[in-house]
Amino acid sequence: MIKTGDEIRQAYLDFFESKDHLVLDSAPLVPKNDPSLLWINAGMAPFKAYFDGSLEPPHPRIATSQKCIRTNDIENVGKTARHHTYFEMLGNFSFGDYFKEKAIIWAWEFVTEVLEFEEDRLWITIYKDDDEAHDIWQKKVGLPEERIVRMGKKENFWQIGTGPCGPCSEIHYDRGIEFGDSSEDVLGGEGDRFLEIWNLVFTQYNYTEAGEYKELPNKNIDTGMGLERVASILQNTKTNFETDLIKPIIDEVVAKTGIAYQKDDESQTAYRVIADHIRSVAVAISDGALPSNEGRGYVIRRLIRRAARYGRKIGFTEPFLYELVKTTAEVVKGVAPDLKQQLAHVENVIKSEEESFLKTLEQGLNILEDFLVDLKAENKEVLSGKNAFILYDTYGFPLDLTKDIASEAGIMVDEEGFEAEMAAQRKRAREAREETSFSSGEIDKLYASFKAEVEAVEFTGYHSLTEESEVVGIVRENQKLQSIKKGEEANLVLHKTPFYAESGGQLGDKGIIKNENFEAKVLNTFARAKLPVHKVKVEKGELKRGDSVKAVVYDDRRKATARHHSATHLLHKTLKEVLGEHVNQSGSLVAPEKLRFDFTHFSALSDQELNEIEKRINKAVMENYPVETEEKALEEAKAMGAEALFGEKYDEEVRVVKMGDYSLELCGGTHVDATGDIGPFKIISESGIAAGVRRIEAVVGEFALDYFNEKVDILNQAAAELKTEPDQVADRIKDLQKEKKELQKELQSLKQKLAGSKKDELLDKLKNVAGINVLTAELSELDNQGLRNLIDQLKDKLDSAVIVLASKGQNKVVFVASVTADLIEQGFHAGKIISEVAQVAGGGGGGRPDMAQAGGSKVDKTAAALAKVEEIIKKQA
Repeated sequence: MIKTGDEIRQAYLDFFESKDHLVLDSAPLVPKNDPSLLWINAGMAPFKAYFDGSLEPPHPRIATSQKCIRTNDIENVGKTARHHTYFEMLGNFSFGDYFKEKAIIWAWEFVTEVLEFEEDRLWITIYKDDDEAHDIWQKKVGLPEERIVRMGKKENFWQIGTGPCGPCSEIHYDRGIEFGDSSEDVLGGEGDRFLEIWNLVFTQYNYTEAGEYKELPNKNIDTGMGLERVASILQNTKTNFETDLIKPIIDEVVAKTGIAYQKDDESQTAYRVIADHIRSVAVAISDGALPSNEGRGYVIRRLIRRAARYGRKIGFTEPFLYELVKTTAEVVKGVAPDLKQQLAHVENVIKSEEESFLKTLEQGLNILEDFLVDLKAENKEVLSGKNAFILYDTYGFPLDLTKDIASEAGIMVDEEGFEAEMAAQRKRAREAREETSFSSGEIDKLYASFKAEVEAVEFTGYHSLTEESEVVGIVRENQKLQSIKKGEEANLVLHKTPFYAESGGQLGDKGIIKNENFEAKVLNTFARAKLPVHKVKVEKGELKRGDSVKAVVYDDRRKATARHHSATHLLHKTLKEVLGEHVNQSGSLVAPEKLRFDFTHFSALSDQELNEIEKRINKAVMENYPVETEEKALEEAKAMGAEALFGEKYDEEVRVVKMGDYSLELCGGTHVDATGDIGPFKIISESGIAAGVRRIEAVVGEFALDYFNEKVDILNQAAAELKTEPDQVADRIKDLQKEKKELQKELQSLKQKLAGSKKDELLDKLKNVAGINVLTAELSELDNQGLRNLIDQLKDKLDSAVIVLASKGQNKVVFVASVTADLIEQGFHAGKIISEVAQVAGGGGGGRPDMAQAGGSKVDKTAAALAKVEEIIKKQA
């Protein structure tokens, strides 16, 4: 008995293949050549050009199982029995071939004879004026009048604006009163009792601008059956989520949490959202989508973030979604086999996105929770646009996520106010955050309380990487401590420090803080209340507030970071020179091992532009410009023409970094003494990260040398494989490509000659079957094109014949058939003949009346398949 999702899918495709449908693989979720669609969202979507007649279909009848994404009802996913963002739609399509009668009769045959649904549980809805469909259901199928329900345009007429449209007929399955008996549990209702499983759309009209419905000369069939829904019936599950198409993912998550799937409504919803969203995300990424801030990339980002947030509800605090990709690949392998081939890539993309989101999620959730608690206390029901924007701008919360969380608390979001804040200056948004973020303000007050004990010059690391100092503050979990000991972590504030606190894109310093009785590793340095704060882990002894210590910055790490930071100044200046003054920095990362620079620009950089940028920067390095710094009044610095590299809020006194006559910027970061200290500069990637924003990643110094050496090693390996010198690799590849083309041309010529040599031999095998000339043969040495060429040559010698040739490979057999014009007039059809022939060899295919081709997987059945030709001719003659 058919039961699993894979069995249902295969049964459907096999059934329609037996009805002379060409079975095609699912199209990728990312539409090809259709900018009107964000995703493939229905079975017919890949065939729009066939429906509107702009392209000729490969066969007039097609069947598919299409993976789809829809997010218009995302808020219902996980809360209802059958809302999904990702689902599979089984569909059979006719492009000007069969119409209502066959569509209806075959649909009934499939659900009752193949799926073995009880007939008395099936109900049919039709468009109220579609008497033709009514009569087919009643007179041809034999359904009683009371189970054929007429409905209005909203329910049973498919139309989007002007253009092709038509009535539709839906098949519903009555799951019984135990699934619901409310007013919604009726045909067309929102209840769970009557489940719509299949929609048959009869595209027969063209709706004109004048408001007329005109009959189409070529009528089409477009059907859609929800695989998950059918599986829920055959597997007797309460909802789609318990079917084998989704439940294995839920089971894996349950195994990780130890929390029962149906423990309570909140847990159940969380599991369902996670399982649904990971299907969407994993398959979409394997089909070429990537997370971003716009378009389909934003949908991916939103789904990952939404699933990650629901994961927190059942105990996840670290990235976990990427660990579900392997199970997901197994679940969807029948329709999305590419996911298995791209496991590592998909896992890496999802993990990276999760990590990025979790960095800001905790703090953002706390802030939002404070907002919601305050609103509840004041009996208010709307979160202000200003507060929603604070969450977006400062904590990376998309408006959709804020709306999701707020709605769970019965709170709406002022979207108009949010849009107004989006248009306001970023400075104003940051100030708004400082005024309203109570928890953040309290933490700043805690650290500010140490200021009176800190020397006026808190940071001494511009000129020295060691400093004798004193511990003035120890903080853990926002509480002041008097001491810490071995194995503990805490944040330290020193009287003075050589450690640079993370700022302006430059990562904070690491190193050691120690004395005779104590030693701690500095894991990071960051700023709070404008004070450097050292996150440490105690390796030895005990440290008390007031103790004297020696602070030592890791020298190599600092120097490597300084080299990359100085390189960003040269890069910023050079980008403006090469690309134009419109270039502005919009984000950066300065690390010991690389730099990342985000900037405004309207298009991808050409190879010529990238080469010019590298050339100019390396020239500036070799010029060995002195790097000078001095404190200036802000207005004086601006008058000098200094660039504000990182867009920070500056004090009245600023630090100006000057690199010869080449670069002049405001910057509080650490730098080399002269540009020659930077070493070689190499761009390793250039990409777009948002509309109008590009990103360059580069390496300098020893990391650039490592990059060069790696590429040289690859070049040397390639040269060795090609048996040539490294500087001749490109020429050798060109020669090989030329040789390949020549060999392909020669091979094609030999195949043509081979086909010609076989022609006379094959003509001796011509048979007369029921008065029809029939020629069948197996030619394993010819490929598909070779068979077609040979058939053309045979037809030149035969005025009247049915020709079917086959060629066996290692794992498949190819069939090509042809029918001459006179026999086509007698009703013989190459496409129909080849379809039956290929079925014997476990395959399928079709084509035109005069020429068709097909394939099969059962190579050992080739002879039997060819023998089928005579049987077909005898039946039809």
